[in-house]
Amino acid sequence: MIRIISFIHHFGLIRLFLIFYVLINLFTFTLYGLDKHKAIQNKWRISERILIFFTLACGGIGAALGALAFKHKKKKTKFKVAIVLGVIIAVIPLIHIVHSFTLDREIRYVEVNFYSENWPTALNGYRIGFMADMHTITDEDMANVVAQLNQKNLDLLLLGGDFSMRDSHYQGTLLEISNTITTDGIFGVEGNHDQHQRLFAAMRQLGITPLDNNGLQVREGFYLAGVQDLWNRNPDVRQAIAQANSEDFILLLTHNPDVSMAQPTKGIDLILAGHTHQGQITIFGYPIYLLADHITSYGTHFAYGFSTSADDVPVFTSSGVGVYYHWPRIFARPEVVIFTMYRE
Repeated sequence: MIRIISFIHHFGLIRLFLIFYVLINLFTFTLYGLDKHKAIQNKWRISERILIFFTLACGGIGAALGALAFKHKKKKTKFKVAIVLGVIIAVIPLIHIVHSFTLDREIRYVEVNFYSENWPTALNGYRIGFMADMHTITDEDMANVVAQLNQKNLDLLLLGGDFSMRDSHYQGTLLEISNTITTDGIFGVEGNHDQHQRLFAAMRQLGITPLDNNGLQVREGFYLAGVQDLWNRNPDVRQAIAQANSEDFILLLTHNPDVSMAQPTKGIDLILAGHTHQGQITIFGYPIYLLADHITSYGTHFAYGFSTSADDVPVFTSSGVGVYYHWPRIFARPEVVIFTMYRE
C-alpha cells in the first residue's frame, strides 16, 4: 500500500487520473462499436450490464460518442438515461481538474474583520497577516506574496508552520518572508513537517521570532502566544499564555487546530491554525479526506474558516498558502488571510 501511495505521489495524481480517464472512455467507445458490429453479424453480444457499467464508470463521454458514431443503443430508454448520467459523472472530475489547474493555483487574499470586546480600543484597525503550510511554494511565488502583503499595511505577520524541510528549500521561503514590511514584526510556530531546531535557527537569523510554548506583549493590551506542534512535541497552552495580563486580548498561534480541543483555552480570545489544507483534495469543496481522521480527529470541524475550541473560543483554520509536494489542491484554494481587528 505504501508503495502504491508513493508511486501516485511521484507520478502525479492528476496525471494518473487523466490516463485512466482517456483509457476508460476509449475502451467504452470501443465496446459500443464492437457490440454494434456483433449485432450486424448476428454474433454473441456484449452484455448490456457491462456496457452500462462502463458508461457509468467515468466512460460516459466514450459511451455518448460511441452511441452517436455507431448509431447504437440510442433508442433504448435505459441507455439514454445511462448515457446522460455517464456524461454527468464523466464531466464532474473534469471540472475538478480544470479548477485544480486554474483557480486552485492562484493565491487569494482574504480580508477578515474581527471584533472582540477584549480588543484594545486604541488598536482599532490593527492588521494581522496570517499564512500557514508554506511547504514547497516556490521562491518566486512567495516573493509575489510578500509584494502583495507589502501593500496591505500590515502591523504583524504570523506564520502557522509547515515548511519544506527535505532540503534547504525552507531557507529560501523564509528569506522571502523576511522581506515583509510590518510595524511589529514577524512571528511563527513549527508544524508537523518541520524540524524545529533548524527552522527556529533560520528564523532567528532572518529576524523572525519563533514562538515555542511562550508569548510576549506585542502592544499594550495585546498578547501573542504560540505553541509547539501537537504531533511532534508537547504543546502547552497554559505555559504559552502564562505571562499575559488578565485584561489582555490573547491571540494563540498553533499549527494543529486539534490543540484547541485537547487543552484548556479559556481566557484566549482568538486562535489561528493551519494544517488541514481545507481538505486538500475535495469534492466541490467538501473535505471528504478529513473524515478519515488522518489529519484531524474532529472530522470537518477544522476544515476551513471559523469554528470553536472545546471552550467555545473562536478558531480560524486557514487553507494554507503552499502546495504539499506533488499532491494537487482541488477546490481548496491557497490563501493568505489578513485580519483587521476592532473592539466590539
